[in-house]
This record gives sequence, C-alpha cells and structure tokens, in this order.
Amino acid sequence: MGFDKEKIKQIKGLMVLGAVLVLAIIYSSSVVAGIVLAINIAKPFIYGGAIAFVLNIPMKLVENKLLRKWRGKAADKLKRPISMVLSILLVLLIIAVVFNTVVPQLTATIAEIGRKIPEFAQQVVSMLDEFSQNYPQLEEQVSKLESLRINWESLADGVINFLKNGMSSMLTSTVTFASSVIGGVVNLFISVVFALYILGQKEKLEDQGKRIVTAYFPKKASDKILEVMALLYKNFSNFITGQCTEAVILGTMFVIAMTIFRMPYAVLVGVLVAFTALIPIVGAFIGCIVGAFLILIDDPILAVWFVLMFLVLQQLEGNLIYPKVVGNSVGLPSMWVLMAVSLGGSLFGVAGMLFFIPLFSTFYVLLRESVNSRNAAKQALQKIQADREMEEIQISGPEDDMEEKDE
Repeated sequence: MGFDKEKIKQIKGLMVLGAVLVLAIIYSSSVVAGIVLAINIAKPFIYGGAIAFVLNIPMKLVENKLLRKWRGKAADKLKRPISMVLSILLVLLIIAVVFNTVVPQLTATIAEIGRKIPEFAQQVVSMLDEFSQNYPQLEEQVSKLESLRINWESLADGVINFLKNGMSSMLTSTVTFASSVIGGVVNLFISVVFALYILGQKEKLEDQGKRIVTAYFPKKASDKILEVMALLYKNFSNFITGQCTEAVILGTMFVIAMTIFRMPYAVLVGVLVAFTALIPIVGAFIGCIVGAFLILIDDPILAVWFVLMFLVLQQLEGNLIYPKVVGNSVGLPSMWVLMAVSLGGSLFGVAGMLFFIPLFSTFYVLLRESVNSRNAAKQALQKIQADREMEEIQISGPEDDMEEKDE
C-alpha cells in the first residue's frame, strides 16, 4: 500500500524532529551552553522588553485618560512622546522619593551606631573584667597562653604571603567589579533605548507579530496563539497594577499603625515596606528587618512590639488583602495565588514569584475554558442520546400496544 505525498512529508518531518532530539540529547552540554550564551546576549533586549511592558501601563493611562481630549494630526503626533516622557518622569519620581526617604535616614542611623560603638565596647570590656574576676581560672589559662613562645619569623612570612595573595586577588576583584559595572551600565543604556523604540512603535510591532503568526500557522492555531498572548498581556498588566496597589495599601497600614502606637520612623518604614512589598508575599519581611533594626537603636523593647505588630499586619495582608487584591486583578483564586508564589519562589526565586502568578492565571483561565467546553460538549451529547432514546420509546410504544390487542 503506497503513501500519498502529504503522508510522506509528515513522516520526513517526524524523522527530522527525532534526529534533532537525539542530537540535542547527545550534545546536551553544548546545547545548554549555547542557550545560556544566547540568553546572555539577549539580556539587554529582554530587560528592554520588561521596561517597556512596565512603562506601557502608566503611558496608556496618560494617553486614554489625561490626553483623551487631544484631537487632530498634530495632537496625535505629540500624544505619544508626551505620555512617554510623563511615564518615565513618574517612575523616576517614585524612585527618587523612595531613595530620598530611605537613604538619609539610614545614613543617620549608621552614624548613630558609630557614635554608640565606643560606649558599647567599653561596656564589653567592663563585663569581661568582671567575668575574669569571678572566674580566676580563665585568667590562669590566658597567662599560660601568653607564656608560649611564638615563632615571629614564620608568622611574618605568613603575613607577607597573605598580603601578596590578598593584593593580587583584590586587584582581580576590582577589575572584575569595574568591568561588570561598565557592562551593566552599557546593558542598561541599550535596554532603555530598546524600550523607547518598543513604546514608540508598539502598534506597528503588534501588527507585525500578528502577521507573522498568521503567516506561519494554520488559522485555528494562529487564533489560539493570539488569544493566549492577549490573555498573558492582560494578566501581566493586571498583576503589576494589583501588586503596586497592594504595596501602597500595606505601606499605608504601617504608617497609620506606627503613628497610632507612637513608633519612630513611621514614614521611613512605611515607604520601605511598600517598596519591598512589590516582591510577592515575602518581600515585606525585608522591610520588617530593616525597620526593626532602626527602632532597635532607639528602644529595644519597642522593636519587639514592632515585630509583633508586623506579624499581625502581615497575617492580615497575606491572608486577606493580597489574595483579594492581586488574586482578583488576575482572576486567580486565593489558593492558586499562594501556590503560584510558593512554586515560583522555590524554582526561580524572586523572579519566579513575580512571573508565576500571571502565568498560573493564564493556565487557570485556559484550563477552565477547556473544562467548561468539554463538559458542555458531553452534556449536549448526553442530551442528544437521551432525546433519541425518548423518540425510540415513543415510536415503539404504539406498536407494542397493537400487538397486545391482537393477542
């Protein structure tokens, strides 16, 4: 039995795919190294896409709300650059407020610690003297150690060798650090420029992407791909908006609670907690550690009360506010939100926490639609079968009655 041309083409495609998979398994180390190299090369463009995605949210808000009354060709040409500049200024303003609030207070606290160190050292020395007086056997052991002979020449040689190795390693570390800083600045510049290009031509890029998908995939597959991409965009946008809203709510709660209980650094800790709360679920703990350390310098007992207050607010935020605000923004139930954060954090750290919630939301929506459509199809099929059985019963009923009458 012969095969037609389409079947032969499919068989050839499967053979090529199998050969590629076998080669990928044999040379897996080289494949992984190539993938890592490609990712490192594409990092500035990946970061640029992420920056453009984040900036697009306030930019759309400015275009659709603030500048919605601008009409005409001249206004349309100016609307995009103005909204882009305002969005960048908004982000820079938020960063400046955070740094101007946090950095000076941290600097003052570190200076206060420096002033208190001599007093603390004196207290430690007094405690050690008192301890040695209460336990004279320790002083005898110290005297024995002092009587030991020390080979100063070998000790000096060891110190010189250590300094030589330390200087070379320090020089290497300095060069590595400088090159990484320069590389980071260059990548940041490329990312920002790439993000501006994306924002300036996002409609054109969207149209080109749709044309590519429809050109290389069948209609049914291309429609599904475009549907999934639109759903991903919606979920990621809603997640970022919900995460920022949740961070503002949590920071405001801390400012109000610390003001009511007359704790110091209320605004500082509130801003710090709000900024670190952008990391889902666990980010606020970073702000708690820094806030507790700041309060500890002034009053250790008050620092303990601050930690207790944080635990209460964190439970309230983690179990009620976060699943409701972020979960509703991405259409994901509370249980799935916690599952996404736990799984993403265990696999990919902070980045996994940020990305797994909208990814889980997309998977949840697609799974829900598939389940509903399959159940609806099964119910329709069952209804058709039930209707056919009823028709058969209705048709066979009169004939049975006639047979009984004849008998």
